[in-house]
Amino acid sequence: MRYVRGNRLRAVALSAALLATATAGTAAAAGDSRTDDRAGRNVQDAGSADTARGADRGERPAASLTGTAKLTRSLGDDITFSFDARLAAKHNDDPLQATGTFRFSHYLGGEGAWAEADVDCLVTGGKVAVVSGVITDTDLPGAKGVRVGVTVHDQGRNDHLGYSWAGTGSPVEDKDLAPCVSSAPFEKVRRGTGDFRVQPWQPEL
Repeated sequence: MRYVRGNRLRAVALSAALLATATAGTAAAAGDSRTDDRAGRNVQDAGSADTARGADRGERPAASLTGTAKLTRSLGDDITFSFDARLAAKHNDDPLQATGTFRFSHYLGGEGAWAEADVDCLVTGGKVAVVSGVITDTDLPGAKGVRVGVTVHDQGRNDHLGYSWAGTGSPVEDKDLAPCVSSAPFEKVRRGTGDFRVQPWQPEL
C-alpha cells in the first residue's frame, strides 16, 4: 500500500501524492490514531451485536468474514484492516446479497489515509474469503464511491491478505472493478495484532 513518500514499493498501497490532505506532525498523527482505533472498535462492536442477534434467532450466516488485524511492515507502518461481512442463510445462492462493512487504514510518519466500504459481495471457499464493497466514507481524495476488493486467507496465527489495488497502487484506480474481485493474499498479518475469521460458504451447486 503506497502511503508514504520515498522509495517505497509500488504495490504497497495508497500513493503519497494522494495523501496531500493528510495532516502531518505528532499531534495530527495521534489524532489519526485515535480516529482509526475508534472506528475499528465500532466495526467490531457492530459485528458482535449482529452475531448476538443472529444467535438469538438461531440463525447462522451462509458465509462470513470478521475480525481486525494489522499488516507486517519493516518500517513500522500502521496498516489495519477490519471486517464485518456476512451472507445471510436465506441468500445462500446469491453472494451479491452480502451485507456489512469493512475498513482499512495506513499511517506512517504522521501521514496516511483511511476508508470504510459497504459490502456488496462476499464469497468464501474453505478458509479463503473475497469481499468487495463501495467506499462510503474516507479522507482519501477521489476514493469515495469507488468499489474495492480484499482477499483474506484465514490461517490461524498466520493470516494473509490481499487487495484489489495491489497492481495499481491506489484504490482510486479501481473505478471499474467488478464485485468480489481482488488479488492473491500476499500480505502477512503481524502476529499479536488480531485475527481474521472466515466461515466457508456451501452453495447448492
